[in-house]
Amino acid sequence: MDQPSGRSFMQVLCEKYSPENFPYRRGPGMGVHVPATPQGSPMKDRLNLPSVLVLNSCGITCAGDENEIAAFCAHVSELDLSDNKLEDWHEVSKIVSNVPHLEFLNLSSNPLNLSVLERTCAGSFSGVRKLVLNNSKASWETVHMLLQELPELEELFLCLNDYETVSCSSICCQSLKLLHITDNNLQDWTEIRKLGVMFPSLDTLILANNHLNAIEEPDDSLARLFPNLRSISLHKSGLHSWEDIDKLNSFPKLEEVRLLGIPLLQPYTTEERRKLVIARYHELITKYGKLEPLAEVDLRPQSSARVEIHFKDQVEEMSIRLDQTVAELKKQLKTLVQLPTSNMLLYHFDHEAPFGPEEMKYSSRALHSFGIRDGDKIYVESKTK
Repeated sequence: MDQPSGRSFMQVLCEKYSPENFPYRRGPGMGVHVPATPQGSPMKDRLNLPSVLVLNSCGITCAGDENEIAAFCAHVSELDLSDNKLEDWHEVSKIVSNVPHLEFLNLSSNPLNLSVLERTCAGSFSGVRKLVLNNSKASWETVHMLLQELPELEELFLCLNDYETVSCSSICCQSLKLLHITDNNLQDWTEIRKLGVMFPSLDTLILANNHLNAIEEPDDSLARLFPNLRSISLHKSGLHSWEDIDKLNSFPKLEEVRLLGIPLLQPYTTEERRKLVIARYHELITKYGKLEPLAEVDLRPQSSARVEIHFKDQVEEMSIRLDQTVAELKKQLKTLVQLPTSNMLLYHFDHEAPFGPEEMKYSSRALHSFGIRDGDKIYVESKTK
């Protein structure tokens, strides 16, 4: 088979993380360390890459030499290939099959709808736990094929794929905990209920910016459809009646609901919305009994967050102030990671973010502008070896 034209994964990897280019081409990691040898073959030497590779928007169309991928990427656990030109699942499979410890894969905004995913290729993804297919226009047939081959998949991102319907698979995916399917065209509850059938263990369902107009399901059936659902986001959906909101009470484990921008609340002022919610207080007492006095709610912006700091194989939980800048955070981390601030690269990862880690590249930018919350992760990488 002829090699597809364009830039290969290996070509981009060597360019971006080479000792000469890495300080100027920003990305996570310590650079590729290739000591000079008489033979001039990097395969004979130790190669040093970070475990989190960000190769987005690099014009990648193909894999390149598979033996080299295997040598470079044996320890890589997270790979961002978003906004490239990958259109052949065979080429993606060549990359993934040579990254044995891969757990997070971002294929957003690649034209992968131009090829058919075969089962032999899908098997390459078997170890992936978090898969991002936003704006890939992946068909439901492709999604189902992947689900059958990913027994440990926990998080799936299917945003911006122009879905108007959901094609239900005959095989349930018991492992999936989070489904991010925002910015599609899902209007009828008959389509949403299929997600409950396919993903019975779902903990978090993010449906923001769809056009769901009603929840048409008997209460007892709702409980069976989403027995483990803890959080649901219906931001900017089409819900327009209190009956729809009442339906949410049928989910037995539901703790968090997000409903900003729905038609039901648009006609009311902020004060009226508050009074309407308070008017339902007696319904809550009837169902749950008398509540303890409510805690004071502070609506001021969050001033600090407890985050996980990841550096090499080290993970440290710490509290950071959100009013400080990226430069000030680097100073705070200097002792922990034993790196000078000039050699640090920081990446913020929010599990709800559809496009993976975000580089914190501007030193004067305030941390609160990244939307950092409790439980988020910050990856620290070194620019040079």
